Amino acid sequence: MSEFSDALSVSSSALKAQSQRLRHVSENIANADTPGYRRKLVSFETVKAPESAGGVEASRVHLDRTELAEIFDPAHPMADDSGHYQGSNVNLVIELADAREAQRSYEANLKMFDQARQMSSSLLDLLRR
Repeated sequence: MSEFSDALSVSSSALKAQSQRLRHVSENIANADTPGYRRKLVSFETVKAPESAGGVEASRVHLDRTELAEIFDPAHPMADDSGHYQGSNVNLVIELADAREAQRSYEANLKMFDQARQMSSSLLDLLRR
């Protein structure tokens, strides 16, 4: 029965990691028009605990170091003498693609969790007979 609990543990850790990724993607989308905002990036690492079954966890959040967009708007309160201010480095197309990927990965892990739960439940029903 340990394999079932390992499968549930791995899929639940992946669900947590993907939900954290989706949270950061949504923060990036919400701040796409915020001057000076840097895109947040999250990557995944294998859990390095001895009792772990090989789950994943989200790493620390890193800021995207690509150049911020220079926007010309002399009426903006943050504009310098030349009329420019720094926008964000968020690309909405990339963020939407990341959100779609995180959503699909979340759904796949949820299906795996449900399948493992159903299999363990069926096994217990067979053992009761």
